[in-house]
Amino acid sequence: MQTDSLATARVGLRAKSPVHRARASGGGASGAVAIAAQAPAAMPTDLGAVERRVLHEAVADRLRELIIEGVLAPGAHLNERILCEQLQVSRTPLREAFRTLAGEGVIELMPNRGAVVATLSRDDLEHAFELMAALEGLAGELAVKRATPVEVRRIRGLQADMAVAHSRRDLSGYYRINRAIHALIVGLAGNPMLTDAHARLNAKLQAVRFRSNLNREKWDAALAEHAAMVKALAARDGPKLAALLRTHLAGKRATVLAQLNGAGGERDTPSRRAGVQEHRP
Repeated sequence: MQTDSLATARVGLRAKSPVHRARASGGGASGAVAIAAQAPAAMPTDLGAVERRVLHEAVADRLRELIIEGVLAPGAHLNERILCEQLQVSRTPLREAFRTLAGEGVIELMPNRGAVVATLSRDDLEHAFELMAALEGLAGELAVKRATPVEVRRIRGLQADMAVAHSRRDLSGYYRINRAIHALIVGLAGNPMLTDAHARLNAKLQAVRFRSNLNREKWDAALAEHAAMVKALAARDGPKLAALLRTHLAGKRATVLAQLNGAGGERDTPSRRAGVQEHRP
């Protein structure tokens, strides 16, 4: 992994920490002394724990986005020193973030190698998309029965926002809303076990789903498919919504496998950067 690739993703996560903000606005050394003089004798014991939790979650979120968008390539070694420097965090929250992402299957913790971005074989992809289509199809049928009018309007609003991102050719913004729509439909199914299974599987497919929209025609088609999904949900047509979701996932699978077929023997290809790796015995 190259330092200059990571430099494009500099985020300054420490600035987002509540404790860091408090320090930044403390008014310098004199302000710190004044606060200390007025402080009660007993020091709160949970401030550090809250900071660590918030920070490691922020680090995990940022690394997840970098992996989805192909900045961190599949199979790439995640160098702790470089990541700490570029993300401006210490090793403790970074390693906690690694454990979170490893639990999702987004990265792998390798003995004597540290963390590497996970890869998927052709068989992995075919099986994962097959299962994902079944899960989202079922979620669609259940969501039609259980979604409230307010929830349907919320999805309509997200669809409108996604169309705006598409018109601006903002793929990152488009995809974040896309993920939210799919997650919301699954959540509206009202089945916690379905939601959990979908989240675990979908975490492994986010990078290839993102890359499937790089083709302009495929991206346009995906937007139209989403509009049809929202229309079916609003019409309370469960079978139609389920069929649309399954077709949508089948199209994603076909696009991803086509990218894999075009990768040939080159290591640094779009499909490989998206998390696709040809299986070799």
